[in-house]
Amino acid sequence: MIAAGSHIRETTASDGSITIDLPDEKATAALAGRLAPLLRGGDVVAFRGDLGAGKTSLARALIRALGDPAEPVPSPTFTLVQTYSLPAFDLWHFDLYRLESAEDAFELDIEEAFAGGVSLIEWPDRLGRWLPERRLEIALNFTDDGESRRAVLSGCGDWAARLASLRDD
Repeated sequence: MIAAGSHIRETTASDGSITIDLPDEKATAALAGRLAPLLRGGDVVAFRGDLGAGKTSLARALIRALGDPAEPVPSPTFTLVQTYSLPAFDLWHFDLYRLESAEDAFELDIEEAFAGGVSLIEWPDRLGRWLPERRLEIALNFTDDGESRRAVLSGCGDWAARLASLRDD
């Protein structure tokens, strides 16, 4: 469960998905800190949400939680991919918004990332049929106040069981 005073509201749906309110950047970093130990080589995390919903902020917080908290973590908006050599695995952060076709992802060496690295993918719908089935889905949405966010986490494959461990925290 979430630590007292963290200002994060968490609920679990009947489908096993977890909804977490993220009132601020600190709450986003706290979520990243809880997810980081669950990641392992070969994992895919698909970030969904409108422009400005916080996909890059959450990915950046995850990268910092896994490595050096002071590391500069640029957005891959224009480069399409940024890579990080971390102690446990290589991490690939993809922003596929500007991808013209799903096949173009192969020019970014996405199959290498899928083979053994951790892939954080913004705009995963751009991959079409190439998006791996076994993945963690994180949908980020604006809340009614327009300032805070709501994250809905759902797992495919073994991610369903790993997500259950978040509820036990």
